[in-house]
Amino acid sequence: MSIYFPLIFLLPLLPLCCRIFVVGVGFFSLCFLMTSLGGQFSAKRLGDSPFTIRTEVLGSVESRGVLRKISDMLEVILKRMDTLSKLDNGSSTDARRLDELTGLVERIQAIAQNVSNIAIRVEQMLQSSMMQGRAVRDGTTSQCEVPRDSRYPECPGKVDWMRARWTSDPCYAFYGVDGSDCSFLIYLSEVEWFCPPLAWRNHTTPPTQHTQQAKSPKRQAAFRTDLSVLLEQVGSGKESLSFMKRRIRRLAQQWATAANRLDVKLGQRWRDQKKILVHVGFLTEESGDVFSPKVLKGGPLGEMVQWADILTALHVLGHNLKISMSVKELQGFLGVPPGRGSCPLTGPLPFDLIYTDYHGLQQMKQHMGLSLKKHKCHIRVIDTFGTEPAYNHEEYATLHGYRTNWGYWNLNPRQYMTMFPHTPDNSFMGFVSEELNETEKRSIQQNKVNNMAVVYGKEASMWKQGKDGFLEILHRYMEVHGTVYYETQRPPEVPPFVKNHGLLPQHELQQLLRKAKLFIGFGFPYEGPAPLEAIANGCIFLQPKFQPPHSSLNHEFFRGKPTSREVFSQHPYAEQYIGRPHVMTVDYNNSLEFDSAIKEIMRTKVEPFLPYEYTCEGMLERVHAYVQNQDFCVPQPPFIPTNFSRPLFVPLTNSTTLGWTSNVTAPAAWPPLSSLRLLMSQEGQSCVEACHSAGFICEPAHFRFINNKEALRGLEVQCEVVDSEINHILPAFSVMRRECGLQREPLLFSCAGHSPKYRRLCPCRDYRRGQVALCRDCL
Repeated sequence: MSIYFPLIFLLPLLPLCCRIFVVGVGFFSLCFLMTSLGGQFSAKRLGDSPFTIRTEVLGSVESRGVLRKISDMLEVILKRMDTLSKLDNGSSTDARRLDELTGLVERIQAIAQNVSNIAIRVEQMLQSSMMQGRAVRDGTTSQCEVPRDSRYPECPGKVDWMRARWTSDPCYAFYGVDGSDCSFLIYLSEVEWFCPPLAWRNHTTPPTQHTQQAKSPKRQAAFRTDLSVLLEQVGSGKESLSFMKRRIRRLAQQWATAANRLDVKLGQRWRDQKKILVHVGFLTEESGDVFSPKVLKGGPLGEMVQWADILTALHVLGHNLKISMSVKELQGFLGVPPGRGSCPLTGPLPFDLIYTDYHGLQQMKQHMGLSLKKHKCHIRVIDTFGTEPAYNHEEYATLHGYRTNWGYWNLNPRQYMTMFPHTPDNSFMGFVSEELNETEKRSIQQNKVNNMAVVYGKEASMWKQGKDGFLEILHRYMEVHGTVYYETQRPPEVPPFVKNHGLLPQHELQQLLRKAKLFIGFGFPYEGPAPLEAIANGCIFLQPKFQPPHSSLNHEFFRGKPTSREVFSQHPYAEQYIGRPHVMTVDYNNSLEFDSAIKEIMRTKVEPFLPYEYTCEGMLERVHAYVQNQDFCVPQPPFIPTNFSRPLFVPLTNSTTLGWTSNVTAPAAWPPLSSLRLLMSQEGQSCVEACHSAGFICEPAHFRFINNKEALRGLEVQCEVVDSEINHILPAFSVMRRECGLQREPLLFSCAGHSPKYRRLCPCRDYRRGQVALCRDCL
């Protein structure tokens, strides 16, 4: 019957007599199918419907034969269609009559589909009936009784579920499930792990869940400077992919130079070559891909910039890379069984690491089934704005009001990788900006136009809502330029005094920034790559101060994001890590302060500046360290300080912090414990703030070493009670109640957590100059 369905949609394209013929064939086929199946499935008692399905039915072979006859007949009809299509169309009266038949055809199609579904369902019931009959004849019925085993308490419930729904996903049939209890138990004991192994089965092959990846010999990674293979892997067909490839080509020479520098710095040391899958979920058609159509219309490019740089960094570092831009490619690379994702993978995970985003993570959950839980330690999630531990822990987030549409994946928080180092609980992935040589820097300084400003805002909507006031002040002193996208007419939101260049290609934008003195932000977008590019081209970046700070509590953009972070300006990284004279943050609502800032900018001379961590070498160094040292698949038991005769934490010279004593061998860890700086926060202060105030970075990997009484004693905290609880502000100390709390759930170790009632124990660390992601000994 399914062969007939495509003909319905071809009706408007066929000659009239041919269309009438197809309608007739469809109606005849339906009648023939109903009559035939009615005979096959007719009940033995009066009053039963011709389609009543009973267990006595034994006509499986005959029913398949009926469907096969109809299929063969329609194939013959299709072969004759070419001859019929050469006939001329009839009169308009005939056409109207045929239009009246179209509704009837659609109803016939729906009925036929229902009949076809009934036939399939009956086929499955017949198979189940025959299997159970065979089990009785073979005497294996007792061997397939559902076990009641305290070690497998979920087994009976899973068997009941399979009885009712094994046809809901073709993957069960792929693993041999046929509707019998025996097949259910085999599947649930050998593919999944909810039932005990069957004694009468051959157990020479381990169950799927116990299959381990064969330890292949380690291969050494070698730096690559040829990007042609990578460009071919990225693919084509979307403007987003074209943008990423243009970026990869433009920065190719800088990547090559950076690779040579890092190779020298690492001293030819061994680097494991990893098998890495990169699945860019937000660009898949299944996720909606709202980004690609907007690439040439002023849409956001930050995510594509970052993904292009991640792909290039992994390729240049010499890893074995596979790139997926669709769910179909994802399924193929992972070896997902056919179906809807209810079953585990057929074998071990073929990758050491998987880089994806939240969209890709959801797609992996849908198609990997139970295997995702087993393999999630290999996953790295590219997450622009960060995910804090309280939002990541599913049960805790649900119970304490941190549940959002994102987060709740129960990953190690360091598996989330951010665009800027704003969330120390996560890992800082970053991106790169174009680096200038000394000749280019001198040329820029000589050709700067002192009274030229470029506005950060490609979409006309960004120019709305009260921008006129400070733009008028800016216009008194400077020539104002914009790069606002438009198709035919100048956007009315852009004031007449602004010279709008339209949306510029990247190289033309770079030339514009090299001439301009000022790059001015409107407050949105948050934390994009453009301000760093402007500063690298010798601009001063002026941005608004947010009073009160923006967060998920008061701003729609952050609402629903898995973070409680407060944003005090448009670009906090630029404000905190670069600062004056390259970055100025002022209150745009204060016209005197804004006016004064413009005058200061015109007096100030700056050189092009780019933080090392945003150069190609800086990103290669950081990604190399992560790939070689971060391993979330190795269990990390709680650190219990026993048999230590000396204090573990001692005061450091010229510092208010404590460090790991040199008299005790430090446990193996990355970052190494030589980087640890232990301190106590103020009440209401997070460890992010406390460590930053002391000139350090909070290091969540060190929490497990300070979550003990030894750390409390080292900080001279007097505790009347020491409890172990599940709370994202622990370990901490209540001054009022003189109670100390230690953390019982490692996934809730949080740099971001804070409470007005507690002072927190904070594991800070040092960092390399220009590279906050890495400690001094991390390479």
